[in-house]
Amino acid sequence: MSVRILYFASLREALGQASENIALPAQVANVGQLQAHLAARGETWEALSKTKNLRVAVNQQMAAMDAPLKDGDEVAFFPPVTGG
Repeated sequence: MSVRILYFASLREALGQASENIALPAQVANVGQLQAHLAARGETWEALSKTKNLRVAVNQQMAAMDAPLKDGDEVAFFPPVTGG
């Protein structure tokens, strides 16, 4: 299965990239497993598991960590933001 991943705001800055396309191993079937898979890449990537109140969208719809993934999905990770 292959998905497109988008990173926003401080995550984009910490990871040094705005997006990527990756092929997922068979055991990655939902958003939470994807988050753990990416965080396991190493120190910089741990930002995905350490960000409090991390928000996720799948195909531009807000999603929970147990949301299933399918081939071709677009997954966006973004930290909470404030404005004024």
